[in-house]
Amino acid sequence: MAQQKKKGKKKTKLIAIFFVELFVLALVFIGFKLLTTVNKIEQNNEQDKEIEVPAEISGYRNIVLFGVDSRQNSVSKGTRTDTIIIASIENKTKNVKLASVYRDTYVSIPDLGYKKINAAYFNGGYSLALTTINRNFDLDAMEYVTVNFQAVVDVVDMLGGITLDVQENELKYLNGYVNSLNKINGTNVGHLKSAGTQLVNGTQACAYSRIRYTSGGDFKRTERQRIVVQKIFEKVKSSDLATINKIVDKVFPQIATNLSTADILSLAKDVFSYNIVDQTGFPFEKDAHTYKKTSYVFPIDLAANVKKLHEYLFNETDYVPSAKVQEISDYVESIRVQ
Repeated sequence: MAQQKKKGKKKTKLIAIFFVELFVLALVFIGFKLLTTVNKIEQNNEQDKEIEVPAEISGYRNIVLFGVDSRQNSVSKGTRTDTIIIASIENKTKNVKLASVYRDTYVSIPDLGYKKINAAYFNGGYSLALTTINRNFDLDAMEYVTVNFQAVVDVVDMLGGITLDVQENELKYLNGYVNSLNKINGTNVGHLKSAGTQLVNGTQACAYSRIRYTSGGDFKRTERQRIVVQKIFEKVKSSDLATINKIVDKVFPQIATNLSTADILSLAKDVFSYNIVDQTGFPFEKDAHTYKKTSYVFPIDLAANVKKLHEYLFNETDYVPSAKVQEISDYVESIRVQ
């Protein structure tokens, strides 16, 4: 009985941890609506520590997207970030690259020591989470968007669904998650009858993003999530304003951010110029195993991973990681090989 309750809680927790987070990138860029709509967003005024910014990256705007684990719909500290996506926007071209940071990544968190990266938001809210990302990866992220689990399926349905290429080895798991989502949401959405490229509805898309039992496990799941981001973003860009307005009305009240109204409207004015040109998971080279009875994702040579991240996001082929990153890298490596 206890195991069944645990499984039930896990299912509820996973309904849409990722999806609201994944399409929020598109929504941030769609502030077409008047100030009354934008003002529905919770402007987060946490009096937390100042965000640490060890680097300054010119020509790019880096916004971190958090999806939090909270059935109480809280978007403040005290919740764990099951999704962390660095969205890097090249100012000149408007090209966007996404890098998912694996939630179990072993990092240095100020005042807390070495823990999973998702503990930063839990303990210190967005400011500690951003500081942790900046310190460990030599970034300059000052802006964030946090979302919770509401209305995920509805939003995909409001877009008329999205097109996904479902593989044979994914089909049974996808339909299994459709069953669990139907139970949780009190719906009766049907199964996909076959694999292949096809239009899926909100429940099916959400189920797709939850698959983690095929080869690649959780790493493959984050890839599916980024695929869905891109599909939703593309669909939004081709939607009419009436549809966009309905989506904004539905989702914006569930968002917390430190972006000002002016920031959001500034991003929104170029919405049709943005293109998601690439997406990846981070760290690139990794080793997932248990340390002191806890499962972690260890970067294999964090400094080398950070160098590659800067090359990927900012085209910096000659980037040299900071002394702090090298220090963290050396310590993480000493733990990883124990």
